[in-house]
Amino acid sequence: MATEPAGTGPSAEARDAGDRSPGARAVTPGGEARRAEDRGAQPRGAEARERARTGKARNGKTRNGRARTAGARRHDEARTPPAATGASPADPAPGARRLLVGAARRSTGRAVLILLATTASAAATIALPAVLGHTLDLLLARRDGARPWVALCGVLLAAEVLLDALTAHATGVTNARSTAWLRNRGTAHLLSVGPRRAARFTPGDVVTRLTGNAAEAGTVPATAAASAASLLTPVGGIVALVLVDVWTAAVFLAGVPVLLLLLRVFVRSSSDSVTRYQRIQGDIAARLMEALGGARTVAAAGTARRERDRVLAPLPELDAQGRRMWQVYGRAVTQGGILVPLLTTAVLAVGGVRLAAGQLSIGELLAASRYAGLAAGIGAVVGQLSALVRGRAAARRTAELLSAPRVRHGTRRLPSGGPGRLELRGVTVVRGGARVLDGVDLTVPGGVTAAVVGRSGAGKSVLAAVAGRLEDPDGGTVLLDGVPLPELDRTELRREVGYAFERPALFGGTVGGAIAFGAGEPPEETVRSAARTARADSFIRLLPAGYATRLADAPLSGGELQRLGLARAFAHAGRLLVLDDATSSLDSVTELEVGRALTRDVRAGTRLLIAHRVSSAARADLVVWLENGRVRAVGPHEVLWERPAYRAVFAGTGTDADADAEALEPPGPAVSGAPGPGPGDRGRTGGAP
Repeated sequence: MATEPAGTGPSAEARDAGDRSPGARAVTPGGEARRAEDRGAQPRGAEARERARTGKARNGKTRNGRARTAGARRHDEARTPPAATGASPADPAPGARRLLVGAARRSTGRAVLILLATTASAAATIALPAVLGHTLDLLLARRDGARPWVALCGVLLAAEVLLDALTAHATGVTNARSTAWLRNRGTAHLLSVGPRRAARFTPGDVVTRLTGNAAEAGTVPATAAASAASLLTPVGGIVALVLVDVWTAAVFLAGVPVLLLLLRVFVRSSSDSVTRYQRIQGDIAARLMEALGGARTVAAAGTARRERDRVLAPLPELDAQGRRMWQVYGRAVTQGGILVPLLTTAVLAVGGVRLAAGQLSIGELLAASRYAGLAAGIGAVVGQLSALVRGRAAARRTAELLSAPRVRHGTRRLPSGGPGRLELRGVTVVRGGARVLDGVDLTVPGGVTAAVVGRSGAGKSVLAAVAGRLEDPDGGTVLLDGVPLPELDRTELRREVGYAFERPALFGGTVGGAIAFGAGEPPEETVRSAARTARADSFIRLLPAGYATRLADAPLSGGELQRLGLARAFAHAGRLLVLDDATSSLDSVTELEVGRALTRDVRAGTRLLIAHRVSSAARADLVVWLENGRVRAVGPHEVLWERPAYRAVFAGTGTDADADAEALEPPGPAVSGAPGPGPGDRGRTGGAP
């Protein structure tokens, strides 16, 4: 007899009624989101459904009316990152600073070169007015010894040009390398946090952060080095002006506090607008990626114009922030443009009076006017500050990608020759305040095929995800051959646990490379054998270059795509193989052939398959029946089929003659301790529910 696990909830009659209640559908978005993860795209409206679900969970209640404790609410809030709601963390600056410091450390040599080159250029710029003034006085007085000073003027001018060219080259290289490091760091971290944590960022937002934002943040090390040296020019100009004539310097210094005030107002005003502008850019990109991912649905529904309006809805706010950003910049430049000529004119006026009084020479007046211009160059620092403000805001957004904690792995190895025994002990997964898995206790003996069945939203795909540690449960433990998955070495885990998904994403460049893609590099014969097992070899041979055909040149149907995904999983099969609805696009005959070949031609081990067809469950050695996130019963399909509630799980899935034939196939080896099917059971198995 199939056993009812202890503590799984109310009576069978009550649960049968619960199948039709709203609560039975409360976790559907979670399952859909997991399947969308496998496709590499987020389902349209998933964010809206999540908001609707969490909105109905206010006042401590879930959608099915069950009260939530204050502790559960605090747990959910603690696990929900700020970025999941589109808001920035309260204080992301420390992460941005660490990221920029890391980028600067990897460009230390080039940053020092930029600093030295800009410093030397600033020194030449500061020295040139004095040399020019002295040369002019020598030439006007027709004194001997003017030639060396003329030559020195030429040397200083040439040095200034060459140093500026060197600075430009070093800046370009530094920006490129810093940007590349930021992108690599963000991408590597995002891939290491696991699908569930990475899903808090939409694909479009990730693209924006790793392209435009990373590029702007990558300019910070070079800009900071150049800015430090660029301050030498106005400061040196003020010092030199004091040395040339203290009275003209005093006139200029009277306006310096106003210049500094303008810079301070600019930095404070532009920082907020730049941050908002970049955030809205990411929002538009996210909407666009979502619309492109569902382009066929949009075209079929005839809602292209509505989608366009939705994607471009944040455009007015983007326009407002862009205008505000340029207004701040333009106001600062305009105010500086008014103040600087006034100061320069005042310096020339005072210098002219002192020249008329014989207290300044013509050369000294020329030097004073040039130094006043250099000192007033502090207003030109606005451009450098603007770049730093944009870069820091961009670094803040890039650093948010690093805020999700990495998945930690241990160092343990699995016992040699283990059968692949899978155990779930008190496994709980919470999403949006709802328990998608609720205290699941399950043991799958090594070497058997276990089918996981249940209504939509029962938690099947989530169970498949935690079984191979694509995500960690919020509570409980998952063990493989007695070893908790978090304690396993990462390479060992991925070598021994394989996955095939409903919509596999193919990598590797060619069809053969897509099958070989994985933790190891299987030999060519293994790749071809896996393709034959998945019934993919026949159509691969018809491609222009067979296994060497580029993926871009291989138009694949849904069933062919699934067969390549299955072939990849078979080529890397370890002691546990998880098939998450991986045969849904196959016809019944092909599914039957793949199922037979799986037990015969693929490395022996435990199979955990998410099943929606009666035929798939009938071929399994063991069926795990999930309901509302709990294990309702475990046993052979033939035994469970006696129960109307179990048959109702498959209502609407449909069966045909092929399915009937599959169900009538002799079952696999019986699970130890489980009763075998009787003669009458097979007939009932193949019949329609």
